[in-house]
Amino acid sequence: MSDTPFLQAIAVSKIFPGKQLSGVKKTDLVIQPGKITAIIGESGSGKSTLLRLLYGLISPDEGEVQFKGERIWGPEEKLIPGHDAMKMVTQHTDDLNLFAKVWDNVAAMLPATDLKAKQQKTEQVLKQLNMAHMADRRVADLSGGEKQRVAIARAIITRPQVLLLDEPFNQVDTSFREGLQRDIRLIVKETGLTVVMVSHDPAEVLSMADDLIVLKQGEILEEGTPKALYQYPQNLYTAQLLSNCNVLTATEAKLCGLEVTKEYAVIYPEWIKLKLITQSKNWTVKEVQFKGFFENLILEQNGSLLRVVNEEADKYNPGDKVAVRVGKWLEY
Repeated sequence: MSDTPFLQAIAVSKIFPGKQLSGVKKTDLVIQPGKITAIIGESGSGKSTLLRLLYGLISPDEGEVQFKGERIWGPEEKLIPGHDAMKMVTQHTDDLNLFAKVWDNVAAMLPATDLKAKQQKTEQVLKQLNMAHMADRRVADLSGGEKQRVAIARAIITRPQVLLLDEPFNQVDTSFREGLQRDIRLIVKETGLTVVMVSHDPAEVLSMADDLIVLKQGEILEEGTPKALYQYPQNLYTAQLLSNCNVLTATEAKLCGLEVTKEYAVIYPEWIKLKLITQSKNWTVKEVQFKGFFENLILEQNGSLLRVVNEEADKYNPGDKVAVRVGKWLEY
């Protein structure tokens, strides 16, 4: 087996000048084949820049990107920017032929030298993405989520080795989004496709990705599996990206019965239980947020707020007094 990394960035940097510098700063990165890698970070952290560097849409100021040991050419060297073994899909679907059928949009990506193979491959991809029922519909008549499926089908029908997704589910309804994510995971499992995606949605990356890369101000802060980074983030920044967590000062943490040695305590809402039998009910239910099968309770004590997950609907009302027990917390 070759020791050559599949896809890697070697000390790459790409800085866009302005009032606030943006881009990527001297970054080393290795993408593992056959997996879904998600790049996450707050807006302006350099996520899309890094993805475009990996694809060859832009050239680094320093360093280089390699695919299977060979340098990826930038737009100054290649007539049609982007590596031939990769395809990119963004949240925009401007390149679709709106007045052609779904079938024609997807099949158009294949040469007409073997019509039987072209038909078979188109049928296969439409089936993989659960699109066979819409094959004869015009793209102009599709919803945003359906158009996104067409864009992804056009990308994978040529069997690229790497699929790059830049916020592809941003404008897709939740029901479409979950089905599309499931289909992509299945395709990765069946074909060995490598997926690199950029996202700002924690629920999206936690359920879909095999590996996470956390970017902050153009630099990789930490990386690992979704489960490891969610449960034991090494940085406060990561914890806040991946969860709607409570961030308390050491003084505020004492209100929860915690003695912390660092500046901040982080408590995920699901790590807090409401105590039923106790004399010291010091927290007041300030707000009840209905979330379907559960509720978010916003508790208040001396101006400090605490978000708690409650699975017993209608048990608490604003103004109720409660006590809390924290089962786990993180310190930063």
